[in-house]
Amino acid sequence: MSLQVLKSGLLDTIQDRGRFGYAHLGINPSGAMDTIALALANMLVGNPAETAALELHFPGPRLRFELPALFALGGGDFMPRLNGVPIPVHTPVAAGAGSVLSFSGIKNGARAYLAVRGGFRLEPWLGSRSTNRAAGAGGFQGRALQTGDLLAFEPLPELEKITAGRRQRVSSWSLNTSGFYPPGPTMRFCAGPEYDWLDTRSKHLLENNDWLITPQSDRMGYRMQGAPLQMAEKQDLISSVVTPGTLQLLPNGSFIILMADSQTTGGYPRVGQLITADLPGLAQMLPGQHIRLCPVDPATAFATLRQQDQLLRKLQWSCTLRLKGYGLEG
Repeated sequence: MSLQVLKSGLLDTIQDRGRFGYAHLGINPSGAMDTIALALANMLVGNPAETAALELHFPGPRLRFELPALFALGGGDFMPRLNGVPIPVHTPVAAGAGSVLSFSGIKNGARAYLAVRGGFRLEPWLGSRSTNRAAGAGGFQGRALQTGDLLAFEPLPELEKITAGRRQRVSSWSLNTSGFYPPGPTMRFCAGPEYDWLDTRSKHLLENNDWLITPQSDRMGYRMQGAPLQMAEKQDLISSVVTPGTLQLLPNGSFIILMADSQTTGGYPRVGQLITADLPGLAQMLPGQHIRLCPVDPATAFATLRQQDQLLRKLQWSCTLRLKGYGLEG
């Protein structure tokens, strides 16, 4: 009833939707960088969308299922193989006992999510199983997985019948994820509290320039490079609230887009806020890629998020019905 790490990957951590309600104590949400991929992977195996899963980066890990398991991979396609045989992402897969999951390359995306039916058996910290590496808490011992670790999950006796003696069984259906991510490199943002501190030229650049994701980008934030932005006049800002998606203007004229492991407050001007619906798309982009920023109003941001949530609900029902064909209730 466990998943054994035969070889650890670049950064394998347990993440769920995040840890909320503790920002006033300086504890950030953490959670999945791509919450859409997390939700879809969970739906494919009949879990609630917010169930904790394994967030993977490439090079990915090599994992062995000690008992039969129903799993799915969402998000980036790292060319997964089960027992050496290529398998698709966004598709439920039944693995027999002893099956080995590995990854051979990056086809697309920056992060993948491995969800196992029933979820991993881990104790929550402050209401969440997300890994907070800075605090050394949550997830699996508050850290990234290491070679030799064992992740327990709920055994499913009915999977013996589903695999029917085979080492693996790949479902004939999968999910189309195209409606969840921006169709191109353009990300939408709303003006931040200090947006009007920018001079006219910098506002134009922010909204019309290409921005490079630099190698100094991680779960804390994406550092963007392009033409330097300037304030109309020098002003000081006391430390103020920031959240994932906040665009912070740095003293050198570049900016950072804060991500899942961002701090809870900061002293740099907040010139924009990436809309929540587009954060998963940014999370699947790699250093060396470019984005553009398109301004929208808050009403558009909320409407887009509602549409995304409605589509997720429809897919949840669809997955539930499909899983009943396996004799599994979603």
